[in-house]
Amino acid sequence: MGLRQAALGVLLTGAFTLPAGAADLEAGKSLAATVCAACHGANGISVSDKIPNLAGQKGKYLVSQLKAFKSGKRKNAMMNAIAGQAGKDDIANVAAFFASLPGPAQGSAKSKPLDKLVSSRMQFPADFKAGFTHYTTINFAKRKQVRKYYANMAALQAAKNGNPLPEGSVLFVEVFKAKLDAAKKPVKGADGFYVAEKLAAYTAMERRAGWGQDFPDILRNGDWHYAVFKADKSLKPNVNQATCLACHKPLADDSYVFSLKPLQAAARN
Repeated sequence: MGLRQAALGVLLTGAFTLPAGAADLEAGKSLAATVCAACHGANGISVSDKIPNLAGQKGKYLVSQLKAFKSGKRKNAMMNAIAGQAGKDDIANVAAFFASLPGPAQGSAKSKPLDKLVSSRMQFPADFKAGFTHYTTINFAKRKQVRKYYANMAALQAAKNGNPLPEGSVLFVEVFKAKLDAAKKPVKGADGFYVAEKLAAYTAMERRAGWGQDFPDILRNGDWHYAVFKADKSLKPNVNQATCLACHKPLADDSYVFSLKPLQAAARN
């Protein structure tokens, strides 16, 4: 459930063997609008300063980077996951499309993320935590956080039986800022986990029939939606689900859940 990393427009990688004139710019434009726009904007101007613009980039440069993502030579969990799904024509078309655009002018406004990707259907569950079971805790050293994972009964029962997580499954994570010592390092408790000092947010995922239809197939995680809630339980607005969808995409055999194994172990015990 993790959150932001750069890059869906660059996701279309592979061998670029067609001459530029053979590419279908309209097909590339369509692909950019439905997939790449999630992070890089349909016009190649990204949605964030942390994400590179693609408009006006040289085709050969784009392809060299995309090939590196596809092969795994360049590491990025989201990009590596999505790149493998691109076909040769997709690669040629989208690279040619972005290369055909003028580069953004200095001070250009950022693109708006796709509405469906920032409109999670999730709501904060009224029965959290009473109707949920805590199943694992992790130290998240990079952000000096400790995270506590919970599952509702639908997810827990399926995990206990070794079945895919069904419709109605809800997974929630409490994200706490860790207590820091004088050296600004997280303090560990007797259990080896960071000592939680302050609730920062909740991250969550929920599966309901038909929800996956909101997203393009190249991003879709079955029928899962993702969300971030503030400490006061209100939905954090404008969270780009594309980053979650892309990172979880390779986990189809694990119900798109990174923590499925600890969930299964806890359910059986």
